[in-house]
Amino acid sequence: QAQLLESGGASVQAGGSLRLSCAADGMTVFEQCMGWFRQAPGKEREGVAAIDSDVGTMYRDSVKGRFTISRDLDKNSLTLQMNTLKPEDTAMYYCAAVQCSRSLADWLQKPDHHYFNGQGTQVTVSS
Repeated sequence: QAQLLESGGASVQAGGSLRLSCAADGMTVFEQCMGWFRQAPGKEREGVAAIDSDVGTMYRDSVKGRFTISRDLDKNSLTLQMNTLKPEDTAMYYCAAVQCSRSLADWLQKPDHHYFNGQGTQVTVSS
């Protein structure tokens, strides 16, 4: 059974950077559509970034220019480089394996009904 395991979350000050990693077991990230979403307490899920089966990427407006999603094929993992972090980025971050038949824009708008996701890693940004 395939699994995803996120890591790299931490508490940082505003303006800082973090690099999240999502290790895949039982599946390959190569050519798999994948994404990151986040959820803060009492708030709905937000799609953060997604990557298609090639190298096409898409981001929610609030993280454009600050976050970068990519695959690390050597480590069979998905990464999310987060720079210039803001307090509003505070949330639990999850990676997900997404159906390639679904557009990235559609999944970002409503990050659900994907194949599966990991258990999450906590990101806390203080002002």
